[in-house]
Amino acid sequence: MNKLTGKVAVVTGASKGIGAAIAKALAAQGAAVVVNYSSSKKGADAVVADIARNGGKAVAVQGDVSKAAEAEGIVDAAVRSYGRLDILVNNSGVYEFAPIQEVTEQSFHRHFNTNVLGLLLTTRAAVKHLSEGGSIINIGSVATRVTPPGSSVYTGTKGAVDAITGVLAKELGPRRIRVNTILPGVVETEGTVSAGVIGSDFEKGVVAHTALGRTGRPDDIADVAVFLASNDSRWLTGEQIAASGGLS
Repeated sequence: MNKLTGKVAVVTGASKGIGAAIAKALAAQGAAVVVNYSSSKKGADAVVADIARNGGKAVAVQGDVSKAAEAEGIVDAAVRSYGRLDILVNNSGVYEFAPIQEVTEQSFHRHFNTNVLGLLLTTRAAVKHLSEGGSIINIGSVATRVTPPGSSVYTGTKGAVDAITGVLAKELGPRRIRVNTILPGVVETEGTVSAGVIGSDFEKGVVAHTALGRTGRPDDIADVAVFLASNDSRWLTGEQIAASGGLS
């Protein structure tokens, strides 16, 4: 039997990249998955179609996690479609690097609204339905450990995610709901390609300081998410798991 047979998962920001890989990996292990997207319906539909081709269950649901009513709607869609909720993956996020001289209020609020407020709103909606054994998986960043120049706002949001994970692990522990964070390193996705990260001197510098000597792939992160969603990680909560190939 697959590790997640009978479980229901919501993955936010799952139309591409790490979120899409996580949605597919959870489905491959038997979970029915809500593939959330903010703007890319085409991408989300492609993820759902891929899951269906491989015998899984999934539905695409639009929603902006930074808006309370839409965050509620994403979670409600899971319960309406599949009758329950067991796993929440808070993957929605934005990133843009800039030196402190170029930090703007607009950029600050864009990052914190999605990366932090969105996580809180979606989690608030989810905990109404999560039962004993539920798992919340937050996608942070190894940036909080390596603190790259020019990332003050983005790294600030991910530092908040780390702290929130610890708080919620304690709050929800009595209900036997686990809360953990994955800290990816640089991963080759549509976003990092379009941002010019892949193939850049920055990427080369990161790989030079990565013990396993390569950039990450979305499935590297997805496999960790499956572990955290399953009973294999039943004794883990409040943890920050760096999935970065040994980046230091």
